[in-house]
Amino acid sequence: MEKQKVNKKNSQWAEIARMLAKNKMAMLGLVILIILVVLALFADVIADYETVVIKQNLSNRLVPPNSENWLGTDEFGRDIFARLIHGARVSLKVGILAVGLSIIIGGTLGAIAGFYGGYIDNVIMRIMDIFLAVPSILLAIAIVSALGPSIINLMIAISISSVPRYARIVRASVLSIRDQEFIEAAKAIGASNARIIFKHIIPNSLAPVIVQGTLGVASAILSTAGLSFIGLGIQPPDPEWGSMLSGGRQYLRYAWWVTTFPGVAIMITILSLNLLGDGLRDALDPRLKQ
Repeated sequence: MEKQKVNKKNSQWAEIARMLAKNKMAMLGLVILIILVVLALFADVIADYETVVIKQNLSNRLVPPNSENWLGTDEFGRDIFARLIHGARVSLKVGILAVGLSIIIGGTLGAIAGFYGGYIDNVIMRIMDIFLAVPSILLAIAIVSALGPSIINLMIAISISSVPRYARIVRASVLSIRDQEFIEAAKAIGASNARIIFKHIIPNSLAPVIVQGTLGVASAILSTAGLSFIGLGIQPPDPEWGSMLSGGRQYLRYAWWVTTFPGVAIMITILSLNLLGDGLRDALDPRLKQ
């Protein structure tokens, strides 16, 4: 019986992978994302952090793209390509960890609210409504301003501002499956509420969370860039795409490459995640399968 369940689960994931592979735009997004991840992982091999990314060389400042500096240099003579790939490491790390934390917290709260209902549901969801009443970027700004600008505080701020979104998604999924037969069967054999929630309900609520999580990483990267742009995110001289945009905006008229390439990096990353998220939505939604 257990083997049949494993085989069925494997076949479901194989079907999802097949559906995703048929979506050319989703595969394009996945390929771009893989390239970005590889560049971020091997950033130290490609360019030394201290000598290329951090060290200033004012005699080489604002040099346009050339054979030595592929994307040119910034206002302090630092190689933009090297700073971009090291900045990708920061942006992807903040985006993935922040969204992962918000999924864990929000998913657990949503599952508890949907499963128990009644007073517990009202209390949890009213708290989530209070958070939703404040724009997420303003909430993140308030949290970072209170805690101070750092990469840890940035992840905390972005994750807290995203918790209500995942709580509502998981709660909606739980409400649709909590009265199904396999949940009743688990209750009949004496399974505890905690086991039912974490063993049966949350795994069966993952499909919309995976899709929203992929899109949420894109939003988190955009929020990271926005907060760094206004000085509340990653602090100079550490490379981050938003802070690179902020530092180079005064040179936009005669050194376009300083701001253009960080902007393009943000755009490509967000686009790849959105394409992948749309593809996952199509693959995971049984109503869209042919």
